[in-house]
Amino acid sequence: AELLKDYKQGDKVIQLRLEEGKELEYCLDPKTKELPPLRNPDILVGENDLTALSYLHEPAVLHNLRVRFIDSKLIYTYCGIVLVAINPYEQLPIYGEDIINAYSGQNMGDMDPHIFAVAEEAYKQMARDERNQSIIVSGESGAGKTVSAKYAMRYFATVSGSASEANVEEKVLASNPIMESIGNAKTTRNDNSSRFGKYIEIGFDKRYRIIGANMRTYLLEKSRVVFQAEEERNYHIFYQLCASAALPEFKTLRLGNANYFHYTKQGGSPVIDGIDDAKEMVHTRQACSLLGINDSHQMGIFRILAGILHLGNVGFTSRDADSCTIPHKHEPLTIFCDLMGVEYQEMSHWLCHRKLATASETYIKPISKLQAINARDALAKHIYAKLFNWIVDHVNKALHSTVKQHSFIGVLDIYGFETFEINSFEQFCINYANEKLQQQFNMHVFKLEQEEYMKEQIPWTLIDFYDNQPCINLIEAKLGILDLLDEECKMPKGSDDSWAQKLYNTHLKKCALFEKPRMSNKAFIIQHFADKVEYQCEGFLEKNKDTVYEEQIKVLKSSKFKMLSELFQDEEKALSPTSATPSGRTLLSRTAVKPAKAKPGQASKEHKKTVGHQFRNSLHLLMETLNATTPHYVRCIKPNDFKFPFTFDEKRAVQQLRACGVLETIRISAAGFPSRWTYQEFFSRYRVLMKQKDVLSDRKQTCKNLLEKLILDKDKYQFGKTKIFFRAGQVAYLEKIRADKLRVACIRIQKTIRGWLMRKKYLRMRKAAITIQRYVRGYQARCYAKFLRRTRAAILIQKFQRMYVVRKRYHLMRAATIVLQSLLRGYIARNKYQRMLREHKAIIIQKHVRGWLARVRYRRSLKAIVYLQCCYRRMMAKRELKKLKIEARSVERYKKLNIGMENKIMQLQRKVDEQHKDYKSLLEKLTNLETTYNTETEKLRSDVERLRMSEEEAKNATNRVNMLQEEITKLRKELHQTQSEKKTIEEWADKYKQETEQLVSELKEQNTSLKKEKEELNRRIHDQAKEMTETMEKKLVEETKQLELDLNDERLRYQNLLNEFSRLEERYEDLKDEVNLMVSIPKPGHKRTDSTHSSNESEYTFSSEITETEDLPLRMEEPSEKKAPLDMSLFLKLQKRVTELEQEKQSLQDELDRKEEQALRTKTREEERPPMRGAELEYESLKRQELESENKKLKNELNELQKALLEKSSPVVTAPGAPAYRVLLDQLTSVSEELDVRKEEVLILRSQLVSQKEAIQPKNTMTDSTILLEDVQKMKDKGEIAQAYIGLKETNRQSLQDYHMLNEDGELWLVYEGLKQTNRLLESQLQSQKKSHDNELEALRGEIQSLKEENNRQQQLLAQNLQLPPEARIEASLQHEITRLTNENLDLMEQLEKQDKTVRKLKKQLKVFAKKIGELEVGQMENISPGQIIDEPIRPVNIPRKEKDFQGMLEYKKDDEPKLVKNLILDLKPRGVAVNLIPGLPAYILFMCVRHADYLNDDQKVRSLLTSTINGIKKVLKKRGDDFETVSFWLSNTCRFLHCLKQYSGEEGFMKHNTPRQNEHCLTNFDLAEYRQVLSDLAIQIYQQLVRVLENILQPMIVSGMLEHETIQGVSGVKPPGLRKRTSSIADEGTYTLDSIIRQLNTFHSVMCQHGMDPELIKQVVKQTFYITGAVTLNNLLLRKDMCSWSKGMQIRYNVSQLEEWLRDKNLMNSGAKETLEPLIQAAQLLQVKKKTDEDAEAICSMCNALTTAQIVKVLNLYTPVNEFEERVSISFIRTIQMRLRDRKDSPQLLMDAKHIFPVTFPFNPSSLALETIQIPASLGLAFISRV
Repeated sequence: AELLKDYKQGDKVIQLRLEEGKELEYCLDPKTKELPPLRNPDILVGENDLTALSYLHEPAVLHNLRVRFIDSKLIYTYCGIVLVAINPYEQLPIYGEDIINAYSGQNMGDMDPHIFAVAEEAYKQMARDERNQSIIVSGESGAGKTVSAKYAMRYFATVSGSASEANVEEKVLASNPIMESIGNAKTTRNDNSSRFGKYIEIGFDKRYRIIGANMRTYLLEKSRVVFQAEEERNYHIFYQLCASAALPEFKTLRLGNANYFHYTKQGGSPVIDGIDDAKEMVHTRQACSLLGINDSHQMGIFRILAGILHLGNVGFTSRDADSCTIPHKHEPLTIFCDLMGVEYQEMSHWLCHRKLATASETYIKPISKLQAINARDALAKHIYAKLFNWIVDHVNKALHSTVKQHSFIGVLDIYGFETFEINSFEQFCINYANEKLQQQFNMHVFKLEQEEYMKEQIPWTLIDFYDNQPCINLIEAKLGILDLLDEECKMPKGSDDSWAQKLYNTHLKKCALFEKPRMSNKAFIIQHFADKVEYQCEGFLEKNKDTVYEEQIKVLKSSKFKMLSELFQDEEKALSPTSATPSGRTLLSRTAVKPAKAKPGQASKEHKKTVGHQFRNSLHLLMETLNATTPHYVRCIKPNDFKFPFTFDEKRAVQQLRACGVLETIRISAAGFPSRWTYQEFFSRYRVLMKQKDVLSDRKQTCKNLLEKLILDKDKYQFGKTKIFFRAGQVAYLEKIRADKLRVACIRIQKTIRGWLMRKKYLRMRKAAITIQRYVRGYQARCYAKFLRRTRAAILIQKFQRMYVVRKRYHLMRAATIVLQSLLRGYIARNKYQRMLREHKAIIIQKHVRGWLARVRYRRSLKAIVYLQCCYRRMMAKRELKKLKIEARSVERYKKLNIGMENKIMQLQRKVDEQHKDYKSLLEKLTNLETTYNTETEKLRSDVERLRMSEEEAKNATNRVNMLQEEITKLRKELHQTQSEKKTIEEWADKYKQETEQLVSELKEQNTSLKKEKEELNRRIHDQAKEMTETMEKKLVEETKQLELDLNDERLRYQNLLNEFSRLEERYEDLKDEVNLMVSIPKPGHKRTDSTHSSNESEYTFSSEITETEDLPLRMEEPSEKKAPLDMSLFLKLQKRVTELEQEKQSLQDELDRKEEQALRTKTREEERPPMRGAELEYESLKRQELESENKKLKNELNELQKALLEKSSPVVTAPGAPAYRVLLDQLTSVSEELDVRKEEVLILRSQLVSQKEAIQPKNTMTDSTILLEDVQKMKDKGEIAQAYIGLKETNRQSLQDYHMLNEDGELWLVYEGLKQTNRLLESQLQSQKKSHDNELEALRGEIQSLKEENNRQQQLLAQNLQLPPEARIEASLQHEITRLTNENLDLMEQLEKQDKTVRKLKKQLKVFAKKIGELEVGQMENISPGQIIDEPIRPVNIPRKEKDFQGMLEYKKDDEPKLVKNLILDLKPRGVAVNLIPGLPAYILFMCVRHADYLNDDQKVRSLLTSTINGIKKVLKKRGDDFETVSFWLSNTCRFLHCLKQYSGEEGFMKHNTPRQNEHCLTNFDLAEYRQVLSDLAIQIYQQLVRVLENILQPMIVSGMLEHETIQGVSGVKPPGLRKRTSSIADEGTYTLDSIIRQLNTFHSVMCQHGMDPELIKQVVKQTFYITGAVTLNNLLLRKDMCSWSKGMQIRYNVSQLEEWLRDKNLMNSGAKETLEPLIQAAQLLQVKKKTDEDAEAICSMCNALTTAQIVKVLNLYTPVNEFEERVSISFIRTIQMRLRDRKDSPQLLMDAKHIFPVTFPFNPSSLALETIQIPASLGLAFISRV
């Protein structure tokens, strides 16, 4: 309310105006004259924490709770360390997993109050302080205790997870349905009221993951089993059983409707609205199964429960007053006995009798009907209590962990303070427990207050708080109520009345807290901390003793039903203080509710514990546990007694707030300094009250100076170390001063603004008047000027019109004349041109035909001559070659040859000189002839040309004259005809003109009407087309959007499945590693493996996978390593083969001698015709000698290498990849190559010798050269020779075309030029041939000499072998031949492998060059690499080495694959690669290796490499998956590898952007589409991991930077923080700001760019990052009332604009990232817009299309004014918004899914980088890879 009139001292009435607008006169109390309590400032109404209120009293607390509960629909509120939870009586969407994730990791004061915040605080303190925690949940029945405890446990289960795969958290949660079914029941106050107390300890390991739990229960309400009040029910499990009676497995239980059983129908309300008991039964059974209670035990439980129901229906008939009986074959008892497995007779007997034992004998006494009914009920209660304990035991066993418990969090769900019309023993125990808990609560609150004051060094003043120790002493002290009750129970004739008298005598008038009712002698009153409670003494003794007849228990123990006997196993074990375990916990958890029953025989000696005594002990143990933990309090409040949703009954709420100690907390806080501000927060809030000169650098001193001026009473505040402490009401006073200051400032601003606006309006009006005047005057002047212009224009128009008519007539006549002339002249000229053209073309055709015929004849003859010359010269060269080969053997002949050669050279020189002279004379003659010919031809041409011109002119003149005469006659005739036609046309035109004028007028009328109709139709068609296009466009847009959404959903579903698969795969890998670790534990005596076995395996198991290049050295190595004893069969075969070879050798030697003799005989004829057979034999012998020498060298080197390897016989040395092994391979390959080269060089040198001899023959040296001869020699058939001739002809033709441009008759000149060129060529070739011949002659002399020496040495060796004895000769020859054959075998194998490789390469080249084969026929021999040609001889000329043409492939050995993966993937450091090398280098290297494997057509190698690559990347990401650089690097490289596989796949769709060279690099053998899919899935997994890494890095920054930090300083004011310390909005060193977020975004972006990530992928990452930022910020905004203000909306919009600026700077505005921030932007706008009228509501509904209805309503509910100038949102306005949005179909979920990951796509991005240009840096350690 608001004061209407100032209050003066002595006024009895105060004039007030209420919030509703009604005026009220409030009368003061004449005695106390106390004024009504002051209200808090409007900005503090609805605060999260009640201790933040400036005025702390009951009305303020109640009003704050009511505003939050009714207006804002907020059920949770802090009150210091207590969480007040008001039961809303309806389901709220605030407990989902998204809410749990939002609260996880947050500070308690930063978020809105919630049970999850308390749970998070307990979890965090457990981890931080290494101290056990407790959450104490208390409240009345129906206040929501069980639900709160359940949600707290759900939070722990969700946040922590389990330490094993046993799903302990699910088991902990599964215990709730079981305990609710057997321990909860419907009462008048609550449909699911817990009728027992429980304390659940949730155990955690060292990593704070759930490992197990333990449950203790307290004081089960057993009486409910046998009695229920009106509108109440028994325990839920009984009704669940009755509802499931029709199930087949329950048929044997013989159950029926709940109304049939006495124990379930007494309350008259067997059904709860909205609850299906049959479904609940299913849930209960599922929970039992999850907790390990098998089906047999479950059926046993249900069997016992059904027996209890049937026991309740057992009836008794009275025989007399002291005895009763059960009818014969009573059906309920029969069913009970069948179910329990007991004898019917015994059970019926002991239900109606009891046994009395005295010192001497035992009596059986019948009992009355009432006693029998009570005994029956006591038995039912006892069975149920035992079953309850058994179930609790099994639940604890299921939740028990074998892992050592490191810490625990206890959740205490215990009954609150209860007071009814009739209060009995249960209420007494409940209130006793609450007294103990309240005492502990008060001490804890007092202790926290004291610690706060001491920490801040504030002078401590003793605060008087309520201490309920006297009440506790009254109950539990010596001679207290419980003590007297136990004593009365021990008395033989103890009764409730006698116990009541003892109470009166002991405590009445001696204890102020104990009273006696006026109207009763069987009741007593206790003044509890919450209220006075009257207890009725009736039933106290019976319930405390909890008596059950021993004989009935014995009958049950003798049952055949095994489970029933288990329940009573511990019946003999009487509980005593000495029988407890050291911890007391295990025993308590098993038998915490009821004591065990002692035998009657022991009753006189050793009494059992009573229920009260047992409860007191268990309560002491509970208090010890709670005192050893850090407590957290949840107080549940019941808002009304009618279970109406969101209805607040103030009186009931105040009662409960008093009862649960909330108001006591308020009072303790109000007694001291309840308001506390840090210096920085105080400065930020009240900076407006300071002047600039008052602001010092020391914030503390500045605040002190200000407070000393504002508050004169220094007792009203205290200065601590970090905070300022205020008394109650001082913050409100400061707020009033601040509001007054701001109001004055506002008035001043308004005054200035209004004056400025009025002046601006006046200036605008004045300017408008001047403008109007200017425009009017200008209009008048323009009108006059327009009149003058029109007059002048009329005169000009008349002048130009007249001139135009005359000029037009003249132009018509002139144009007609010109047209006639032009037509005539054109006709004449065309005829003349056509005639000249025909004659000219005929001459040209004749000329070309004659020239072509002559050239054809000449070329044909020339071709034949050249061909004959070539064939003849080739034949002569072959003969001369053979002759030279034979003569080369003897030195004397060679000398003769030299002498002959010198003579021949001299003769040749003379002949050349003679030819040169002849050539000169011929040249002179030719030049003379040419000059004469030129002069004559020029004269003839000029004469012919002149004659042609004169003839043509004459013909043209005559034709022209004839044509002109004919045209003149034609024109005369046409003139007469046109004159006559003109007359007729003029007459007809006049008629036609009249008709047409009439017709035109009619048509005009019709046309106008048609135009109107047409326009109307066009307009309709246009409108219809527009509507259709709009509708079609809308449909198209909607369909495309729907398709996009469906595609994204499908992609998201697939990627989520992929994410789940990767998670399961990682789990599988972990399990596999664990299994391998367990399996690989070494057994005793088997710690080492056989090294030889491992070396053999490593050496021989990979041979099937080895490449062709590695196969040869491996096979060469085998004989050296297998030098064991020689196989005898092989030896005999080789010996036989040697003898055959010797015979063959002998025959060859004889033939050689014979041929030598024959050669000597035919010496004289060698010059004319050398014999063919001798030349071939000589060639073969030379080849054999050369090969033998080379083979010896190879043998020596091989032996040396074998010795070296045998000396180092370690398997590591000879293993593939070892240094020695690589050296051996290199040497063998180099030696084999050198051997091939040497062979070919020797053979070609021999052939050159012969060719040189023939080349210098004096025959046919006119037009040939040595080069041509050698080329012709290489050609093997006529087709090649013809092809070469055609190529030579084409080259000659091309060169001839470049000469002087002559006419068609100059063929002779061309022939002459060709002869000159040929002569020059022959002359130069002859000179060069002479020089080369001299050089080669000297070289051949030296070589022949060396060959001769080698031949002599071989002959001597042969002679020595022949002189040896036969055995030694055989052995030596055998050794020699084995070596020779081995080498030959290796050579043949090498050649075979080379041929295979050549065939494969040629096949691939044929595929690539199939289209170009016609163009490359001539040059194909040059393009083939030397390694591909095996049998072709090579010229012995020194050819300079060209730069190698790389094919963009990398070759590696199969054994080096693990090293490749290790160096390139596992050990690679992304930072060094990203900075120094090209982006995506590992991907390019891997692809080039794949290309080489594809080139080799090795599918196994391709598969192995790709699999190793994928597994290697997964290992790296598993090992360093939390490093952003690593994940980004491998995402980029995986995408690049994927793009390379697409780009070079050979598919047309991916080859569009390739260069021709890149298309040549495409894969040829394998289609890797399936591996592309695997790589795509891997990239998706890496992307999702990257998003998770991003989220983990950004998560701590987002809320602080986007919400809490004041980017624009001074805009948002700081509100009073309350006890829960909020995160400060002022940036400290450790806090994150918006700049921190932007710096982190810059880091992310730069890293991704350095790694060469695709731009489209970067956009998707940025979009995901912005979505996470927006979602987390919005979620926190929706859960924080203190953030929902106008100024915070401005801060958010500024922060979002900074993020948009960052997007613009990085050119990422089209990435879709800005759109993800739209919900946050709209929420910020919603905080800033007006929220009053219907127009505002409509604007909000249209503006907030990205927010859901729940989010809009939540923001409006949370909106809190920071200053008095802002207004709260009215309830009516929120309802208007809800009505307008009720048709909107959106998600009911409140929070955005911050874990949502957009489906990622990888658009194809080809690379322009050429693979052959890529260099492998040495830093990668890939020296074993070679470029191909």
